[in-house]
Amino acid sequence: MPRGRVHMPRCAIAGVEATVAETAHAFPRHSHDRFGIGVILSGGHRSASGRGLVEARANDAIMVNPGEVHDGSPLDERGRTWRMLYFEPSMFVTAASELTGAAARELELTQPVAHDPLLKRLFERLFSVAVEVPFVTDDLAREEALLELLGHLVRVHATRPIRSSSTDALGPIARAKARIDDDPSSALTLANLAADAGMSRFQLLRGFAHEMGLPPHAYRMQRRVVLARQWIARGATLADAAAAAGFADQSHMTRAFVRLLGVTPANYAAALR
Repeated sequence: MPRGRVHMPRCAIAGVEATVAETAHAFPRHSHDRFGIGVILSGGHRSASGRGLVEARANDAIMVNPGEVHDGSPLDERGRTWRMLYFEPSMFVTAASELTGAAARELELTQPVAHDPLLKRLFERLFSVAVEVPFVTDDLAREEALLELLGHLVRVHATRPIRSSSTDALGPIARAKARIDDDPSSALTLANLAADAGMSRFQLLRGFAHEMGLPPHAYRMQRRVVLARQWIARGATLADAAAAAGFADQSHMTRAFVRLLGVTPANYAAALR
C-alpha cells in the first residue's frame, strides 16, 4: 500500500476530475487520457516525462498531456503533497479555438514543470470554487475560473493549435491501440494485436512500446483501470466493476488501482458518495 494518502474528491465541473495527494508512493510508468494540471504544495517530485527527467518543488506547476507516458517519485523519504485537475481534451481544444478563432484539432502543453505564479493562482482559484467550496459558488463563477485557467495555459504553455483536417489513416500501432481502447476487458493476445497491425508479434511488441511508451499489457492494464472507474462511478459494485473491466477478481483490480492511482477502488467509490 502507498505511504500517505491519495484522495479523489468530487469536482463540480463536468469533464474535470480532481486529485489531492500527500504520499511517498512511487507511481510506475503510466499515462492519462486527459490533460493534467497541478501544483506541488510541499516536498519535491521527480518524473520521467516526455521531455526527459524533470523535478518539481513547492509552488511549481506540473502538467501532463493526454497519452504522455510518465512516472513519479518523491525526491526524498518525506514524500510530497500536490493537487491535480484533469481536463477532458475537448475542453482545451474548445478554449484554443475560441482564443485563436481557428478550428483546432489538438494542442500540447510544452512544459512538464513550470514556475508560474499566475498559473498557480488561477489553478488555486479554480480548485477552490470547483472542489473545495462548490456549494457556495455559482456556475458563472466556476465557468469564469475555468476559462481563465485554460486561456492562460493555451496562451503561455501550449503549442499552436493544429487546424482541423480530414481524418488521418491509422498506422499499424494506432490500430493495435484502438483495438485495446475499444474493449480493454477483452482477453486479447499479442497474436490478435499483431494480426490487426499486419506485423509479427515481435514487431508489434517493440513498435508498441516505442510509440506508446508502454508495452501492450501495461497499456491495457491502465485502460482497464479507467474502465473500472467508469463502472464504479455509475454505481456498480466493486466485484461487478472488476468483472466488467476484465480483471480476474476484485483483489486484482485493487492492486492495479493502488499501483497506478495510489488509491483503492473502495476509497474511490467512497469519494463519489
